[in-house]
Order: sequence, then C-alpha cells, then structure tokens
Amino acid sequence: MPGLGKHRRPKQRPIARKLAFAGTGGAALALPLISATTAGAAVAQPASAPAATTRTLPAVKPAAEKAAAPLTYSVTVGDTLSKIAVEHSVNGGWQALYEANRSAIGSNPSIIRPGLKLSLGAAAKAAVAKATAAKATTAAAAKPATTYANNLDGWIRQSLDIMAQHGIPGSYNGIHRNVMRESSGNPLAINNWDSNAAAGIPSKGLLQVIDPTFRAYHVPGTSNDSYDPVANITAACNYAAARYGSIDNVNGPY
Repeated sequence: MPGLGKHRRPKQRPIARKLAFAGTGGAALALPLISATTAGAAVAQPASAPAATTRTLPAVKPAAEKAAAPLTYSVTVGDTLSKIAVEHSVNGGWQALYEANRSAIGSNPSIIRPGLKLSLGAAAKAAVAKATAAKATTAAAAKPATTYANNLDGWIRQSLDIMAQHGIPGSYNGIHRNVMRESSGNPLAINNWDSNAAAGIPSKGLLQVIDPTFRAYHVPGTSNDSYDPVANITAACNYAAARYGSIDNVNGPY
C-alpha cells in the first residue's frame, strides 16, 4: 500500500522489443521478444530463393540433317534383295538394287552371299534412271509406225501428217479438190503445152508443180523427186501457204 502523500511513479510500458534470457545450464540464449501491440503485425520473411540453374539442351537436328541411309550394305545370312530393298527404301525395289549390283551378284539375283557389299545409294538411283530410260526406249520402239495406203487417200494423209510437223496449214478436202483439178489423181501427170512447158520447166505431179517451185518449197524428210506423190503434195501446200495462206484458199490455177 503506498504511503500517504506519495505518488508512485507510473510504470513505463515495456519497450517494444527487449531481450529475455533463458538459462540453460549457465549458458544464456538471447531471444527477441515482441510486444503484444506488435505481435500481430509480424510477418515471417521467406527464405531467399536459390539461384536459378540454366541447362542447355542438345539441339535437335532437323529431319533433313538426320543421318542418311547407308550407301552400302553388307549381306547377312537370310537376306534377300527384296528384303534389303524394303528395309532401306531403295527406289525401284529389288530390281534397281540388282541392276546397281549385277556385276557383284552375278546372273542370278536370288543368290547373294553373306558378306557381299551392295550399293544402296547413288548407284541404285542411277540404275533406276537407266531402267526408266530403257523402258521408254522400248515403249517407243514397240509403238508401231503409222502406215499409209499407196493411193491418193494414203498420200494425202501422209502429207497432212508431215505438214502438221512443220506447221503447214491445209485440209484433206482442200488438197483433194486441187489434186483432182490439176492431175485427176495421176502422180505422173505432166503439162507439156503451157508457158511453163515452153520455158522448159513443165508442171509435174499431183499438184502440177514446176521444178524451181518444188526445190524452193521442198519439205525436209520427203523425197527430192518432184513426181513423188507425198513430196509433191507437201511442197505444193508449202508454196500455197506462203502465197495464199493455205491450199484451202486455192480454187484455180496457182
């Protein structure tokens, strides 16, 4: 109880932070104490994050840079050309593989010895190209040549095919009409009475062409004989195209 007339000095509130000592066998451990007024405001600080580690991944090669198929293959027991061609995606199959290695394999493609080295790369591609060219040549040779009848119809048709190759205009009817007027379809017809004949250059053949005109308008690949029916028609049509635009435009002496 305080004495009369004396005022007890008010106690100060504990400071916000002070040290408490806990004794443990003589040793003192200093612990921070937080006042009641600041305890709710205390926030635990997270531990610092470890430094990020950067890892470099190996670059992935694009498909085009991946290892190419081997150029050679060593035959093993149980292999066949067909099996090898399929496994290594040989263009042209076992036939191309055989063609590329015929000298090493021999005449029988069914027999290949273990240890035999086979070409799978450029040689096989070359064999495919060679085989393709050979097939094209064979196909062209197998195609039968066009045949034409040895008469006026056949001569006109053959001339038209030659004219088409050289860009010379004209039709079957236009040619036939002029042939019948000029020679009646006789390839050996000759005019011995007009001015050309008097000049020593008579008109000849199916379309009655004089020699200077025949030579000037002769079409390569045809006979040099102005009496030859195909050569005569083709040269005359070539001349008519140059002068009249086409034999179809000729309806009288030309």
